[in-house]
Amino acid sequence: MALSEQTAEAAPVPPRKPRKALTIGAVAKLLSKEFDDVSISKIRYLEDQKLVNPRRTQGGYRLYSQADVDRLRTILRLQRDEFLPLRVIRQELSAGPSVSGLANGTSSSNTARRAKLIGSSGSRISIDEVVEETGARPEFIRELAEYGLVAPATEAGETVYDETDVEVVRAANELARTGVGARNLKLFKTSADREVQLIEALLSPKLASRNPQRRKEAIESLERMASVLSELKHALLVRDLRRLAKG
Repeated sequence: MALSEQTAEAAPVPPRKPRKALTIGAVAKLLSKEFDDVSISKIRYLEDQKLVNPRRTQGGYRLYSQADVDRLRTILRLQRDEFLPLRVIRQELSAGPSVSGLANGTSSSNTARRAKLIGSSGSRISIDEVVEETGARPEFIRELAEYGLVAPATEAGETVYDETDVEVVRAANELARTGVGARNLKLFKTSADREVQLIEALLSPKLASRNPQRRKEAIESLERMASVLSELKHALLVRDLRRLAKG
């Protein structure tokens, strides 16, 4: 029989079966191969933040599709590699088409994304949850608070932290692994305070306005200036680090 006839008579390749849905424990185990600090609690926290929405069985158990797992991987990479706030990650994910690019680290507007949506998150979590989310020691988190790097609040007699505090703790904890202590990080707080004072001097009249349109313009100016300042600091830092690397 001719080769072409053999090919024609060959059985068609059956369609690939969809991957079986995974439990939250299986997802945590799978992602732990790439992310050391992932846990069931952290995945639940991301779900509480409306970043992932697995389907539920009639008994209430979570089942994650491959799309859910890919989404979680993207979120975790953006947290680990770019220190992006969850609120900014949420915005990027809602854009849809950009998700695959973000997952592969191909986006070119990191600093602009980081500066968007100025303002604190409405969610509040305990220090135990911050520890679970960031891997930082409670003592280190309290030390950051003593130096003004995080600003916990007291609600119903309990010390609670917002989303921005979690971002600061995560970044500070990463630096602590290289020997940078909370005391050393105080200079960043001082620098940020000076930048805020500069922006406040320029925009305080508009921010204090009772005119909604004028105040909206002031908020937009805040976001633009935050983006530009972030880019400026990054450029200056890279310039000086290049000089350091050259000796």
